[in-house]
Amino acid sequence: MAAKRDYYEVLGLSKGASVDEIKSAYRKLALQWHPDKWVNGTDAEKKTAAEKFKEASEAYSVLSDPDKKAKYDQFGHAGVEGETGGFDFSGFNLNDLLNNIFGGGFGGFGGGFGGFSGFGGGGQAQQRVYRGRDIRTRVRLTLEEIAKGVEKEVTIERNEPCPDCGGKGAKNASDIQTCPDCHGTGQVQRVSSSFFGQTVTYSTCPRCGGEGKIIKNPCRTCGGTGLVRKKATVKVTIPAGVEDGMQLSVRGAGHAAKNGGVSGDLLVVIEEIPHSQLKRDGQNLFYTQILSVMDAMLGTDVTVPCLDGSYKIKVEPGTQSGSIVRLRGRGMPAVKGYGSGTGDLYVKFLVWIPKKLNRSEKEMLESIRRNPTFTPDLSREDRALFDKMKENF
Repeated sequence: MAAKRDYYEVLGLSKGASVDEIKSAYRKLALQWHPDKWVNGTDAEKKTAAEKFKEASEAYSVLSDPDKKAKYDQFGHAGVEGETGGFDFSGFNLNDLLNNIFGGGFGGFGGGFGGFSGFGGGGQAQQRVYRGRDIRTRVRLTLEEIAKGVEKEVTIERNEPCPDCGGKGAKNASDIQTCPDCHGTGQVQRVSSSFFGQTVTYSTCPRCGGEGKIIKNPCRTCGGTGLVRKKATVKVTIPAGVEDGMQLSVRGAGHAAKNGGVSGDLLVVIEEIPHSQLKRDGQNLFYTQILSVMDAMLGTDVTVPCLDGSYKIKVEPGTQSGSIVRLRGRGMPAVKGYGSGTGDLYVKFLVWIPKKLNRSEKEMLESIRRNPTFTPDLSREDRALFDKMKENF
């Protein structure tokens, strides 16, 4: 299965986009890809339009919701998993749909839209705003670090603005000229007539590659790109309670973009280092304590490991193998905003039975073997324990 695209990338936005910008971006994509517009297209065009519209609708459903957007900004797709749904196209009219979402004033395809020429402000194409690529890296954490939260430094290589030309691609302003073909917009337009009326379409200017400018004397350091590769150290604040595989986002710490565009993000994937004694399942921790036969029969005190040191617990006389003690609040905290409270630590007792005995030991045990105290007594309490262990087995 192909990985989902970043929702901001789907809508053509940076992570600092406002509510109005998110709404406006989705409106343009909804008008462009709604299946009602492609009823006369080929099967391939219909399929593409449906996929594009569904993708844009899913991105909008997350980014337009403040709570979902906050989760997505910090944890990516993992933060909103299960909270996004498909979009049912059946029974929808494009005009009705958009009027319901964005208000009235759209009219029909032919007249109200004006052949789509009104997009982008009266048909005027806007200069492209670039966004730098994201960088993905991994950070390994111990359970102790995860329990408290920690700040880590990660070293990455990324594109940064060229120090010699200031990211412009040329040292002298006179070496940067407006593209004569697109007049600095980075796009060329074509007007055509279709079933929906007059349509204005825009495409990337072939002469300047969408830059809107032509550099005659490129900077020697960056070759005219305005970017150079450098090592950088970034501090990442990791909240308590994160889990293996979670992804945190450090906004703007990725690759720089051309022409002073928006920098990408640093995506930090959490890798949990297995603990030598404790096992984790969500917010709960599990530990197995081995007891000797005598300690299980007579009772004792044992010390079990916790994330903040150690904890002494009492083993009651007659403790059965498989018994579990629950230590409340000794587990893992919930990630801030995605749960509440702290998990528990479960200690499971297993009784160790020796395989070899010397002569005197055997004689001693044989002397008490037939004692009623050592005969299994399947009382109601013990029977429930044994039945539960049998079911688990």
